[in-house]
Amino acid sequence: MRRNPAPPFAGTVGVLVAVLILAAATVALAAPDPQRILAASDDVRNPGRPFRVDVTLVEFQQGRQVASSALATYSRALDEGGQFASLVRFVAPARDAGKLMLKNGNDLWFYDPDTKASVRLSPQQRLLGQAANGDVVTVNLARDYAAEILGEEDVTDGERRTRRAYKLELRPAIGSATYGSILLWVGVDDNWPIKGLFHADSGRLLKTVYYRRFERHLGSQRPTELVIIDGLDPRSVTLMRMSEYTAMDIPAGWFQRDQLPRFQPER
Repeated sequence: MRRNPAPPFAGTVGVLVAVLILAAATVALAAPDPQRILAASDDVRNPGRPFRVDVTLVEFQQGRQVASSALATYSRALDEGGQFASLVRFVAPARDAGKLMLKNGNDLWFYDPDTKASVRLSPQQRLLGQAANGDVVTVNLARDYAAEILGEEDVTDGERRTRRAYKLELRPAIGSATYGSILLWVGVDDNWPIKGLFHADSGRLLKTVYYRRFERHLGSQRPTELVIIDGLDPRSVTLMRMSEYTAMDIPAGWFQRDQLPRFQPER
């Protein structure tokens, strides 16, 4: 039985299909994973071991300092998923010294040693100026948000330098996420967080944050200052400064609400 000859272009088409499939697979392998980028950015912000860091908040209105606060924060990861527990001890001003704020899981509590009462807080509630309660506790964004890459672009960082960055859109992955959405710029070369736009559930811009003054602490370069700018009034600015990063063995009991009345800071 005589077979019909194959069309003269059949082999060419087959080669083209194979090339296109290979090219698509190569692009898929080369495409950056937004969740991995976000997790790497988390690793820049957060040491991978229990640690203490001192935090100073300074509020400015129209270029004039109007308030300040000093805190000591203690953080450790609770599980392999990277969820953190944090205890914040108020150091200054004197009227707030000794007060505590505890984040364990999705719960955030404020404890006043004078009244012996603990009150549940919202992470969105302002602590000082543009800094919210949720800003001073250690947060794993890759756990709380699902990331999507919107592209690469040049962005001006907090030192007024131009950086090449991934532009990530973050949407809540859990119900307790602090913000309705976040636009986050992360350095292409080093995964450093550069700039973030933080939005309410309604889409309203709450604040713009610049991460700057990177220094080496606990094995990695980390931002030691955040510039937090009000979403409606750019003349309302809060500086959040981190210093004295220290690795330490933090007792698990420090992160239990019923232990707050018995908390004794390290000597």
